[in-house]
Amino acid sequence: MTHVTYVPVVLMLSFFQLKTLFSAGLARRQPDVLDDLRLHNDLQVTKKESQVILYWNNNLTKEETEKYSVKYILSYTFFDTSQERKERLEEKKKKIRLELHTGFKAKVKTQVFMKETEDLIKESGWTECTYRSPPVYIQNLSCVIYNISFFNCSWHIKAEDPADVQYFFSYRHTEKDFECQQYIKNARNKNIGCHMKDISFQPPRKIFLNISVVDLRNNSRRVSYYKGFIPQKIEKLNPPINVSVSLENRSIKIHWKPPPTIGSGEKKCFKYQVKITDSKIVDVTEEKYEYPLLRPAKKCTAQVRAKKEVCITNKIWSDWSEPVIIYDATISVRLDSPSSFQKHFTSEVIGERSSICSL
Repeated sequence: MTHVTYVPVVLMLSFFQLKTLFSAGLARRQPDVLDDLRLHNDLQVTKKESQVILYWNNNLTKEETEKYSVKYILSYTFFDTSQERKERLEEKKKKIRLELHTGFKAKVKTQVFMKETEDLIKESGWTECTYRSPPVYIQNLSCVIYNISFFNCSWHIKAEDPADVQYFFSYRHTEKDFECQQYIKNARNKNIGCHMKDISFQPPRKIFLNISVVDLRNNSRRVSYYKGFIPQKIEKLNPPINVSVSLENRSIKIHWKPPPTIGSGEKKCFKYQVKITDSKIVDVTEEKYEYPLLRPAKKCTAQVRAKKEVCITNKIWSDWSEPVIIYDATISVRLDSPSSFQKHFTSEVIGERSSICSL
């Protein structure tokens, strides 16, 4: 006969209850063990050219940093913006580029995690600091690349800028420095822009602009402003090329080719807009646009423009292409006479826009 052992249910319940109580006790004692980790950050600021470097130290010992996973939360907001920038870091420093900002407010806190589970077990409070840069007299800096090798930058100078300072422009790209070729000046003879040509760009690599403020009394440099751009993001494309129209099966078809560019020339990178003489502008993703011809029309024209949107986000549209005549009915044409209609259909480039198309 098989021997069956019965375990009282009461004993089983007691075992699981004890296990649960033991785990709960560990959980309750965990913070007590971590009370010795009195987290505190000492935040310091160092200025280096256009960068402000934040350093901070905590009071964790070497053994504690080896036992736990330690990370930092940094938050900072520039004075002239409302956008809070937040990062989780493993290093105890952060380089912040001032660009044209007048300073910022920053705060940092330390977080301690279990290495095995990455569970947060303790964090410090915030340590805050405020950094104010010297007065910034430059604003609204903007740059554009066009015609593949032309580069223009412009900026505004505040009215309260000192009379005895001048602004000098240069940029760094592919580990080389380039001085401005031709300055644009205002009525006070201050440099407010730079024009350069025959420039070569490598799109994946940033352009770092530098506007130096020089005291003309003693020819000493006061401060420099820096800003970085990805070339493709500031490229203004030329209009699409080889724009043409054709009539097929009572539909008007407009064709074109993408313009040359400093970046990727893949078809998927481009977005287009088509404008039919004062009609609503249409967004197009291919190198063609087709619409039905409903009845004979007066002379009307088509234009196309382009920008990059898929491979890289660019907000700058090209200029419109030269107008191309879609249809010119110089005599009465009946829709039931396709051969006659085709005979009077023309495609040519004109120098000005024609009357509104009636479709």
